[in-house]
Amino acid sequence: MSPVVVTLLIVASSILTVVAVVPYLIAVVRRKTKPRIVSWFIWSLLTGISAVASYSDQQYPSGILLTVAALGTLSVVVLGWRFGDKEIGRLDLVCLIGALVGVLLWQVFDSPALAILAAVTIDIIGGIPTWFHIWRKPHEETAITFALSFLGAFCTLLASQDWKVTAIAYPLYLVLTNLFMASLIYIGQHRAYNRNI
Repeated sequence: MSPVVVTLLIVASSILTVVAVVPYLIAVVRRKTKPRIVSWFIWSLLTGISAVASYSDQQYPSGILLTVAALGTLSVVVLGWRFGDKEIGRLDLVCLIGALVGVLLWQVFDSPALAILAAVTIDIIGGIPTWFHIWRKPHEETAITFALSFLGAFCTLLASQDWKVTAIAYPLYLVLTNLFMASLIYIGQHRAYNRNI
């Protein structure tokens, strides 16, 4: 793939990832979307650390995606703390503790690849409260954010020049999880709409 195409894909990925969070933030301020702070905090922490791991292995497309994603998720945490769902239930605490233990264990590894695989595993744990929230209250989530994030991560996968774990593991995970969450929101909202007819 030519360097120009790779650059265009990285730019497209970054723009999509930035644009994806805007409708979510607007919906949070309008109190239409209620983010689970625990999930978004864990995602911020892990994407930031994974960005550093990607850069350390010279995987710049993945690093750029994760840097932009970390800034986006952190902005949701900040606004969500003021306008979102601050309730921390038992599941949230278990997931937060599991994620923090995972981050501590992660420090034992001296490998960017193992660090990113550990981050993906912890990220999945951190997403569980949001998955349950989406299933129970799909109208409190913003599907377009996850759909655009899916496209941004997909562009990063296309831009990857390498099949190393540090290049594709986290973007591939973001493709799958964002597609899953967008689908879950659409299905849940459709289910609720049909119940109200």
